[in-house]
Amino acid sequence: MSSNLIEIRDLSVTFPSEAGTVQAVRNVSLDIRAGEVLGIVGESGSGKTVMSLSMIGLVAESATITGSINYNGVNLLSLDDNAMSKFRGKDIAMVFQDPLSALNPVHTIGRQIAEALLIHSDISKEAAFKRAAELLEIVGIPRPNERAQSYPHEFSGGMRQRVMIALAIANQPKVILADEPTTALDVTVQAQILDVLKTARDMTGAAVVLVTHDLGVVAGLADRVAIMYAGKVVEVGNVEELYAMPAMPYTIGLLRSIPRVDAVGSSRLTSIDGAPPSPVALPPGCAFAPRCPAAASQCSEQIPALVSLSPTRMIACVRHAEIAGLQSSGKLFIEGKQHVVSQSLSDAVALEVRSLKKTFPLMRGSVLRRRIGSVYAVDGVDLLLREGRSLALVGESGCGKTTTLLEILNMVAPESGTITVLGRDVAALSKKQRLEMRRDLQIVFQDPFASLDPRLPIGDAIAEPLQNFKIPKNEQNRRVMELLELVGLQRDHASRYPSEFSGGQRQRIAIARALALNPKVLALDEPVSALDVSVRAGVLNLLAELQEKLKLSYLFVSHDLAVVQHVADDIAVMYLGGIVESGSVQEVFARPQHPYTQALLSAVPIPDPKIERVRKRIVLEGELPSPASPPTGCRFHTRCHIRSTLTSELAAKCSTQRPELTSRNGSRVACHAPLN
Repeated sequence: MSSNLIEIRDLSVTFPSEAGTVQAVRNVSLDIRAGEVLGIVGESGSGKTVMSLSMIGLVAESATITGSINYNGVNLLSLDDNAMSKFRGKDIAMVFQDPLSALNPVHTIGRQIAEALLIHSDISKEAAFKRAAELLEIVGIPRPNERAQSYPHEFSGGMRQRVMIALAIANQPKVILADEPTTALDVTVQAQILDVLKTARDMTGAAVVLVTHDLGVVAGLADRVAIMYAGKVVEVGNVEELYAMPAMPYTIGLLRSIPRVDAVGSSRLTSIDGAPPSPVALPPGCAFAPRCPAAASQCSEQIPALVSLSPTRMIACVRHAEIAGLQSSGKLFIEGKQHVVSQSLSDAVALEVRSLKKTFPLMRGSVLRRRIGSVYAVDGVDLLLREGRSLALVGESGCGKTTTLLEILNMVAPESGTITVLGRDVAALSKKQRLEMRRDLQIVFQDPFASLDPRLPIGDAIAEPLQNFKIPKNEQNRRVMELLELVGLQRDHASRYPSEFSGGQRQRIAIARALALNPKVLALDEPVSALDVSVRAGVLNLLAELQEKLKLSYLFVSHDLAVVQHVADDIAVMYLGGIVESGSVQEVFARPQHPYTQALLSAVPIPDPKIERVRKRIVLEGELPSPASPPTGCRFHTRCHIRSTLTSELAAKCSTQRPELTSRNGSRVACHAPLN
């Protein structure tokens, strides 16, 4: 067993608020060992980030902190800010979740890295800037000497996160705290960042504390994992053992609620009922008891202590001895029923897009503005959504997914190509016909809180579409009550405001509003990306149930292929404005034919350490090219991992001729050298 670098004992962190005392972290004891990767996992509000910030002395001054955090015999909590600054960045470094907020926008990247070196090392400015460029090269930033002179806004999200890792490893720290380092990134960029983190760990020998809600990321990188809930650590263990035999009902629920890209078929996910408790008003006893299917009377009588099950396992559950039996008997988190993949008995088409193009002018000048080029956001997209089925539109950020969706929802003549909704060309619609058709085409946005008016009770928000179409008031009230029940909410919720609901409940409200007018087609723009994994499962199951019950057609925009595996029937993979592969989800996932599709699938983490640590991962090199100056020929050829294996003639063809989307082996693929 490795020696302990940091020993956290009885750590508690509270904050004052108007509603009362926020109990962010409650009596946490945890060891961080030299050279290991410790994953800290839990839902939003579980105390993960506050605990990690406590280790580096960055908790708000209003917080009350008790307990101890011992590093090399020094209690870090006893130090003032000046004393703590000698450890911060040198012995203990941090990679923040949002690198754009963490980096200084008015200083170059090279200067910021050099500054970290100059503060903690006896080094000249020239040597510090030279080392900054070397660190940028280590984390995989091309042309490091040149890019060191750039500013943060000139980097993509993935590149900024690489800079944060370069900053973190600059002084060879003993501990690297990584707070959700991949949350806001595409799956392909996430794979790159995880590789860089592994490089950083190997180069420095540092312990890495990986704070995340993604159990797939933890499975591939961590040695141990600690599960947090409502400010407490509820289970700790070696990652292989904990994933194979979770002992805490909360851990079991988390693992079963994760969509898996390697799932056979599309079974419903297991969801955890309810929502995490407010840290201001925690329930008595075990905080998870109100949501736990194994809860008994003794669970609410006392807060369970973290006790040892074995030399490598600890758990906080008064019924831990009975959990294995309850799980095997089917009394604990019963698996969801099989999702019925829609089988369209007719050729009826809900939505058809042909050769759709959308460009935006690229302007220069502040007074005399002139057009100097075009941004090719959507460039020749074909889509086909059949009635009663789900079509997923997937790809990296910046590939044109949302622009395509907005072009469809505008229901006006496109710049080029055709859009046909329910058999009618939108270009031929009159204003009155377009308004009527909006009843049949509705949208659920990514952020439910931003899409709901905070000043309106949710009953009024759901009724808004009905008011717009002059539905009688008594019919509006009846329909609102009906919709609340349909999406799993209570009738008396109608008088409450959006701020009184959890994220998952707000998304259910947004879905209810979208269903108010009985639409035939529902556009879903990343509807679960902002939700915790357990809440996400409930919303995905709801969408599947509504589709089966109401015979809806879904256009599902997402970058998460694991989610797509569970909700979609068909898929269209988009890259830099065009579709590179399309077909049934079952066929495309089993036998991807385009190299980009293959790379996307390989980059999705699988929440199983035995699988995740041996599977081949394709890490795409470089960044997504600019849509203002896309590559000639196949737009993927500049990042294609199979191009080096092609003949010189075929490689030249890839760089000069853009491939057409053609039928092949049951799917359609745009590639000069398709796989399989």
